[in-house]
Amino acid sequence: MADIDRRGSLSGLTENEAKEFHSVFISSFIGFTIVAVIAHILVWMWRPWIPGPNGYAMNDVLDGVHTALAPLTQLIG
Repeated sequence: MADIDRRGSLSGLTENEAKEFHSVFISSFIGFTIVAVIAHILVWMWRPWIPGPNGYAMNDVLDGVHTALAPLTQLIG
């Protein structure tokens, strides 16, 4: 193997290897952060973390689903 001076580094990487690792690490971190932000926005849209004055109004949603499915249940049964 080629003699590469690795004495000045605690990680054992050369300066070029460290720069390459750093660029891959930063790219991965930014990608992960973007995915996490999108996931948090979607969860917030589905169910906000701070409920309104009536709490989580799931009954209103279920009533709407029941009303929407009523014609379908009449056709089946």
